[in-house]
Amino acid sequence: MEDREGEMSLVRLRMDLAYDGGGFHGWARQPGLRTVQGCIEHALSLITGARRSNGEASHSQDVWEPRLVVAGRTDTGVHASHQVAHLDVPEAVLESCKGHMGVNGASALERRLRHLLPADIALLGLRAAPTGFDARFSALERTYVYRVSQGDQPEDPRMRGYVLNLEGSLDLQAMNEAAAKCIGLHDFGSFARPNPGGTTIRKVLAAHWELVPAVNLLEVAPGQSAVGYIPSFMESGITVFRIVADAFAHNMVRSLVAACIQVGRGRRSVQWFADKVAYPLREGSTGPIDARGLTLEHVAYPPDDRLAERAQAIRARRTL
Repeated sequence: MEDREGEMSLVRLRMDLAYDGGGFHGWARQPGLRTVQGCIEHALSLITGARRSNGEASHSQDVWEPRLVVAGRTDTGVHASHQVAHLDVPEAVLESCKGHMGVNGASALERRLRHLLPADIALLGLRAAPTGFDARFSALERTYVYRVSQGDQPEDPRMRGYVLNLEGSLDLQAMNEAAAKCIGLHDFGSFARPNPGGTTIRKVLAAHWELVPAVNLLEVAPGQSAVGYIPSFMESGITVFRIVADAFAHNMVRSLVAACIQVGRGRRSVQWFADKVAYPLREGSTGPIDARGLTLEHVAYPPDDRLAERAQAIRARRTL
């Protein structure tokens, strides 16, 4: 594809990522702060020579600078086991990445990028995107998971960066009654802030709390007796909230989790939660919970021949 002035032929690449959000001030690039987008774009700049060695961007109109578009901008401290972004790269820049490698430009860039990214960002894949693909607007749905350790469940220090530890037990039945009120098309203005010119209307497809059962990591082979200790999964005994929606507004998931936990602790009623969904009003009782327990787990897209159609439809401003 070409840019608006027709000066540069661009190739759109799809980038699949995972990252530990604990060391980042969120996804979006911010001056002077370590962000996921900033780290990746810096690495891309070093590979392609898009920036000068002193870190200042060239003012030449012929110099390309990498700019990522992401499926969902995660907040400070939020993790991703599967994030998706796209990047438009000039064909000449992509060709220059090959060097002496006998692979195509996208594969060469992928190899080089993996060597430069920090340990808390994993590049899962980089490839040419199908026609019409937009990481943000083509997405059908996003799945987030929030993990809580509650009650008498002992704290696992290996999970301290990914699980919120709570004192006392939670009423999961009441929490699921509350979470069910989220499902459908609603204005989540009680639980989120809109982007400038945007809206807090979203369609939630699923929302459910569940206690992960204690399950053994290994199985005893048929005909053999169990000898020694059989380890369990690290998530055994952890309470998990899964929510799926076509999109999420800023702070929406963490605010919904915080409100559900208030219900689960008996501090608020299910009716209170239902009223917050029915009558969108942002106030102090519906603020976001700690980010450490939240992970973006999956982004789903339609078949390739419907990508452009989806992107066009989702750009329209929503109403109820």
